Amino acid sequence: MLEDILKLVVQYKAPDVHLKVGQSPIFRLPNGDLFAVEGSQVLDAASIEDIAKKITSESAYAKFKQNKQVDCAYSLSGVGRFRVNVYQEKDGAAIAFRLIPENIPSFDKLGIPEVVAKMAMRPRGLLLVTGPTGSGKSTTLASLVDFINEQKRSHIITIEDPIEYVHKSKKSLVTQREIGVHADSFVDAIKACLRQDPNVIMVGEMRDLETIAAAITLAETGHLVLATLHTQDAAQSVDRMIDVFPSYQQQQIRAQLSVSLVGVVSQTLVPVKDGTGRVMAAEIMVANDAVKNCIKEGNTHQIYSMIQIGREDGMQALDASLANLVRAGIVDTDVAAGKAHDLMEFNNLIKN
Repeated sequence: MLEDILKLVVQYKAPDVHLKVGQSPIFRLPNGDLFAVEGSQVLDAASIEDIAKKITSESAYAKFKQNKQVDCAYSLSGVGRFRVNVYQEKDGAAIAFRLIPENIPSFDKLGIPEVVAKMAMRPRGLLLVTGPTGSGKSTTLASLVDFINEQKRSHIITIEDPIEYVHKSKKSLVTQREIGVHADSFVDAIKACLRQDPNVIMVGEMRDLETIAAAITLAETGHLVLATLHTQDAAQSVDRMIDVFPSYQQQQIRAQLSVSLVGVVSQTLVPVKDGTGRVMAAEIMVANDAVKNCIKEGNTHQIYSMIQIGREDGMQALDASLANLVRAGIVDTDVAAGKAHDLMEFNNLIKN
């Protein structure tokens, strides 16, 4: 049964599939809509429990039983690799699968601006990729890692929960570590990095104060750190990192971030006109002197203005990115408007 479901994921080019008691498998189509295959089998509690046991290791299944949820990865030969979350809900166990493409998309294919490639080549600092769940952050991070892997002779360490894209060493040496398998926590893995001679560290997710503090310290000590946050834009990303700390530490963190932050890529996915998929729109913030000063002085509310006037440095407001997609005939105006940061500004941009 599981093999048939996951083959349909590939057949429909569905990024996600959801298994829930009392429902047939629910697929998320490339355009973002949910879809159930007509006539497919309704899943009962025993079926989902059996699938959960099959796709998890003994320790991961024990963790699911204890914590009511667990992340893992699952590979099915001839079909593909999946990021999986097994969780408990009111009707029993439920499972969310996300397809991880075998080939890592290039910057061009993802529509990532050239300035992001330049930031990824920096020898040190913190580069953030942010956005809501399902906005393609993991894919962008993987593309950044692959780009560095092709361009530089570096030691790249990825710290993930679970490992998603599998990287083969090219010019760089790539070491991949999974939380719960190769390290107990993100903080432990990040701290251990200092003894593993890294040049670049990719942190799958900065979830708490300890992880954020450790990542900032790594960036300050001469490493390039790539990381993600579940935030909507650059200003919110900076505020989130500062606000997790107690008030007496926040000025120190502002000072550290003003030195170590390289830039922020805040992205979202927008359905294309023909309904065949989604395309990335992104806000790009480059931490130039003006932005660094805003961070240091606690004036993060001014960052959006800095982005709007920072085109010469490669900065791009989300509204400008959306307007470009509309003018290129890729995205409908109404759909793009629903994602806009400032609707009036967006409307002005599509007219000019």
